[in-house]
Amino acid sequence: MNSDVMALANSAPLWIMAFIVVSIVIFQGIVFLRLSIKTAPEIGMSSDEVKSSIKTGFISSLGPSFGIAIVVVSLLALLGSPITLMRIGIIGSAATESAAAGIGADVFGVELGGAGFNEQAFTTVVWTMCIGGTGWLIFTALFTKSLGSFQKKVVNKNAKAMGLVSTAAMLGAFGYLASDAMTGGISYIVTGIISAAVMMLLMFASQRLEVNWLKEWALGIALVIGMTGGYMTSIL
Repeated sequence: MNSDVMALANSAPLWIMAFIVVSIVIFQGIVFLRLSIKTAPEIGMSSDEVKSSIKTGFISSLGPSFGIAIVVVSLLALLGSPITLMRIGIIGSAATESAAAGIGADVFGVELGGAGFNEQAFTTVVWTMCIGGTGWLIFTALFTKSLGSFQKKVVNKNAKAMGLVSTAAMLGAFGYLASDAMTGGISYIVTGIISAAVMMLLMFASQRLEVNWLKEWALGIALVIGMTGGYMTSIL
């Protein structure tokens, strides 16, 4: 990684922006927690039930957090600490942010973290990640109230349509990224195939065994196993 890029990625202005963004997220969490505690008696929840719910929520969040942490380690080396903290703090999806970073680098014409990944490429990646997330926020702010009625209309006409459209979009986006990366050589192909196979097995197991936390861990586990398989292939 270019030292100038890492100096920019970990610069003071980016740390300040990351601190502001994460502080807003923490503030929102505190506000929602206080509102839920205040509203609990109105819906018949006792103080013991509220405490139990908070403990359950905290414990259930540990699994997904550790799963994301595996992917965050790779993003730290490529994008620096401030941007990784800010993006994961807002979106909370390592898969989405990894895909956005890869798309930004690809549009600039370089490999993420590879040769030619300079300050301009880093800036392109950051803008891609930020603008990509902005669309969700704007759409949510403008159309949240009407989404419920729209969903009911679609489900009434074709219950499977909503799921098929969203699944097709995700498969297309990640399929494009995976196929593009697999053109790098046999080790890349092995990494992609193993990662995809492990991901499908873990998702199938989580649904069959009803282990919800496994869905959040699946990406990190698939990445580690896939990269291990690719590395073993490269040294054979």
